[in-house]
Amino acid sequence: MIGLFDRVFRGSDEMYARADEVLNAAIARHGTSKPIQLPDTAYNMACSLAYAGRKITNLGELREALDHIKTMMTREYRTTDVFSTGIATAMAGEVIEACLYIDNNTPYEGTPYHGHFSDAEVRELGVPLVTNDIPGFVVIINEAPSDEEAAEIIKGYQTRGIFVFLVGGIIDQAVRMGMNLGFAVRAVAVGPEIWAVSHVVSFCVRAAMIFGAIQPGDWDGFMDYTFWRLHAFVNPYAPVNDITLAMGAGGIAMGFPAITNDTRDMWRVPKTLIIQENTKDFIETSLEARDIKLKITKVDIPVAFSNAFEGEIVRRKDMHVDIDGSRVDCLEFVQTKQLTEVEDHQIELEGPDLDEIEPGSRMSVTMVVQVAGKNMSPDFESVIERKFHNFINCAEGIMHTGQRDMIRIRVSTDAYNAGFRLRHLGEILYAKVKSEYEAVVDKCQVKICSVPEKNKEIREMANVTFDKRDARLASLTDESVDVFYTCILCQSFSPSHVCIVTPERLGLCGAVSWLDAKATNELDPSGPCQIVTKNNPVDEQLGSYVDVDEAVNKYSHGALEHVTLYSLLQDPMTSCGCFECICGIEPFSNGVVIVNREHVGMTPLGMSFSEMASMTGGGVQTPGFMGHGKHFIASKKYLKAEGGCARIVWMPAALKEQVRERLNATAKQLYDIDDFTDMICDETITEDPEELLNYLAEKGHPVLEMEPFDL
Repeated sequence: MIGLFDRVFRGSDEMYARADEVLNAAIARHGTSKPIQLPDTAYNMACSLAYAGRKITNLGELREALDHIKTMMTREYRTTDVFSTGIATAMAGEVIEACLYIDNNTPYEGTPYHGHFSDAEVRELGVPLVTNDIPGFVVIINEAPSDEEAAEIIKGYQTRGIFVFLVGGIIDQAVRMGMNLGFAVRAVAVGPEIWAVSHVVSFCVRAAMIFGAIQPGDWDGFMDYTFWRLHAFVNPYAPVNDITLAMGAGGIAMGFPAITNDTRDMWRVPKTLIIQENTKDFIETSLEARDIKLKITKVDIPVAFSNAFEGEIVRRKDMHVDIDGSRVDCLEFVQTKQLTEVEDHQIELEGPDLDEIEPGSRMSVTMVVQVAGKNMSPDFESVIERKFHNFINCAEGIMHTGQRDMIRIRVSTDAYNAGFRLRHLGEILYAKVKSEYEAVVDKCQVKICSVPEKNKEIREMANVTFDKRDARLASLTDESVDVFYTCILCQSFSPSHVCIVTPERLGLCGAVSWLDAKATNELDPSGPCQIVTKNNPVDEQLGSYVDVDEAVNKYSHGALEHVTLYSLLQDPMTSCGCFECICGIEPFSNGVVIVNREHVGMTPLGMSFSEMASMTGGGVQTPGFMGHGKHFIASKKYLKAEGGCARIVWMPAALKEQVRERLNATAKQLYDIDDFTDMICDETITEDPEELLNYLAEKGHPVLEMEPFDL
């Protein structure tokens, strides 16, 4: 019987030999000066960057890195040496995968495989990770005993919210079963070979650098972060070969236990290497091993329900019905009632159901959710409404976009054939509203109508309320309220970051408004959103308050002493890493560039979003750079200390369109400028700073008349 350590060493030698062969071939073709850069990341070759502190830009440096990796593959029969060898095995795997990207940023195009994860994808998971919508990650390797079981385990993890990475033969099984795979549905086919696991390791260490501000080369810092903050584990199906075992040693070093059904030349190691011969029990054994406790709301619908399906897209060719508020009268609306007016769990349907319409047709549907409770406030209505998007999207085969009377819901043919009907929309809303807002909602009933004539009346009635709400929100300014709120949800991944949420500055993730924070505080008084008084202003132009400083110092555990709410240069608010946008000073124009997470191109700063974002995040203050939400761009408090939104000189065209209406209104109010957004440059015009300056001069941009930044 071969020893466990010997198998790990043998597997690491095999991985190194493969990496050495691939890299030598690449150098023979291109030479050592050939640049190498994985796409859309500021943390190139993240595994080597993290564990060896090496910045790799060309094949010559990659050769040196691989030589260093060899020194990490020791053959000492000690646990620390096995862990070091396992990490080195993953680093060697990264070398193999990176060589695929030398001349092609999309080497897996046309295949089911995803390959490298962009920084934007890592950041995209920030919010669902901190809210526990994604309670953990699993890496499934090799073929399951059958195609049916492969689909069963993938779907089983998805329905529990676990993010699934697939490597090897199980991908072919999922494809044969017709499963929907991809980042959007949180079941990703990473790659066909075991070295593709290096992309998952890269994903994890970049999360540590982005959210935790762990510095390259800080071995202990990475191990501590991945163990305590990333709840991941591995399911390698038998047979587990030596190279897979060596990669598994690296995973165990990161705190990720392996649960396998392989018993040949395999040893049980309590809590880290677990043998579970019954593969049907992999899920429960894995969750128990990583101490993942799930809160699952029972929703009585005929399709799977999980946040894993939130990003699912239902194409026109695959839909049974299109509920389209832009074409017909549609609506979702929360209405506060007296307790005596609501019958709990009553779901009424007036009008035809899905089986009474022509497949593929458009349908008028309104959903009025009436709630009652001793602690319910009308202020919470819009907070609850905004969650409908997430709630409905959790149903497999159902796609929801928009809000209020501009919603769009598509029900797929598969969901319809499984038995999904309009009343199931009511079941979703009832179950989630009652579970998520149990502190204020004692009773909930749902009224669904599909009668076009009546829906016109319902829409007109609801719009009266919407107008009143908008007027109330418009009157909510930072000056008009007595308190702000903290939000420390992200501290599970970014321990020193604290958001201060105000009426005019929502959380930088874009998901927490002042009303959201107010509701969260009332729902959970000891939770992440705590009251911050504003009794002691220091400088209202900067947004500096003694109370805010005391709050950030307390809730950052002493990591922060001062934060201003409206300045980019003086003690700007920190970022966790999941911010929607980042802005930075553009010195040629004396303005600021804003770029959103979705934009993958360059900016006039000569940096992409990922490169700009790498300069902040993890709870650190970086004067001149600041993460923020999209909604904040059009706020009258945006960069107030530096002159306001008139400083904005460049942003991606797509982002301009998203903020155009509100930003134009703000600029008109502050500077009496019409169509200000048209004065802002974008990538369709230029990414060159000198050409940017020419464009601003041509448009008469107000930034050219502003005082220089006081750097």
